[in-house]
Amino acid sequence: TIDYSIVSSGHVSIAVFNIAVQKVATLVDGDMTAGNHSIVWDASAFSAGTYFYTVKAGGQTKTMKMTLVK
Repeated sequence: TIDYSIVSSGHVSIAVFNIAVQKVATLVDGDMTAGNHSIVWDASAFSAGTYFYTVKAGGQTKTMKMTLVK
């Protein structure tokens, strides 16, 4: 589960990348209201390992690291 906050309403995109910086999933790509949100990544088809997710909203981008453990 990825929790995130949006300061103002607008377009939001969340993408997941593998360690080779290849996009493996797009979790969100659309307009959202301001506030706290969460999204669940169904990673059942992916191998255990290190992944990164990027949240883009309101002209800002934040990338975080996560570890998938199976």
